[in-house]
Amino acid sequence: MFSRKDKKIFKDPVWENNPITFQVLGICSALAVTVQMNTALVMSIALTVVLVGSNVIISLLRDYIPSKIRIIVMLAVVASLVIVVDQILKAYVYDISKQLSVFVGLIITNCIILGRGEGFAMANPPKESFIDGLGNGIGYSVLLMAVATIREILGSGSVFGISIVPQALYNLGYADNGLMVLAPAAFIIVGLLIWGQRAVMGMTKDD
Repeated sequence: MFSRKDKKIFKDPVWENNPITFQVLGICSALAVTVQMNTALVMSIALTVVLVGSNVIISLLRDYIPSKIRIIVMLAVVASLVIVVDQILKAYVYDISKQLSVFVGLIITNCIILGRGEGFAMANPPKESFIDGLGNGIGYSVLLMAVATIREILGSGSVFGISIVPQALYNLGYADNGLMVLAPAAFIIVGLLIWGQRAVMGMTKDD
């Protein structure tokens, strides 16, 4: 059963302390892998698995890690998990793995993972570290998928690669927005989502 503390640990990074919109971490992947929803979904799952796994492992080892080499140990743990995830992606979703290119490997240096390992898992037991990793992973995934949904629908007229815009609209002169498939569009969308979230939070606090 989840206690009130566990629920708070899980809910905070999903909304109020979201790693992308509030902490402004993990922005590179939000720009690079959100042209299509399928790549964003696979990236979200990969990062969440690595984040949860590294949090739990670091928490289990926290009493045995010398403080002087804690960053090296954390990087070794994260790198090992990333290698495993990368090999699984290449085995089962090779085409998407190719589209993700180097960005799966760059999970190793993702500030969200290193930040949660250093700031939370090193000071908390495995259960809370698992919940924290899951909450941050879901918070990251929600924003990544929101950006990808907007970009793919407006930029390609599709959802998960399936066209949703009737041919009749194209015949009438409708055209996909080419800006949406470029990196500046991701900047704009992420900025609008950050503004929207903080506006809603401001109104909620005022109430």
